[in-house]
Amino acid sequence: MRNESDGHTLQPTALVNEVYLRLVDQRRAAWENRAQFFGVAAQVMRRVLVDHARARTSEKRGGGQRPVTLDDVHDAPADSAAIDVIELHEALEKLEALDPDQARVVELRYFTGLNIEETAEALGVSAATVKREWAVARAWLHRELSSA
Repeated sequence: MRNESDGHTLQPTALVNEVYLRLVDQRRAAWENRAQFFGVAAQVMRRVLVDHARARTSEKRGGGQRPVTLDDVHDAPADSAAIDVIELHEALEKLEALDPDQARVVELRYFTGLNIEETAEALGVSAATVKREWAVARAWLHRELSSA
């Protein structure tokens, strides 16, 4: 969100607040460990961003789709193109069907901003595994989003 324009309607604070409210509202949630919490938080953040993007593009709100960038990942190139959140969500759903582990890595890296080591700790795997899954998932997503 750091690279968004000043006029972006969903501020980082509002995003975090919405995620917090949705997490707190889960009455039966008993977090077993940090990995489970980050996994759920990443999914909730993804849903908030997708819901926001859909609301902005709906006809009753005037249409005019505007891509939301997700370039805040630690090792993403500074000049990488804007990614449409809805397209990313749809691509992640396809990736989840092919390889759920890669989809989890993408969620944790993109939506919670964890680095390689933090992602490895949250998933209970080695950093080398996360690096490998991250590289493959990024290549797959790049190809999938480029063809969209």
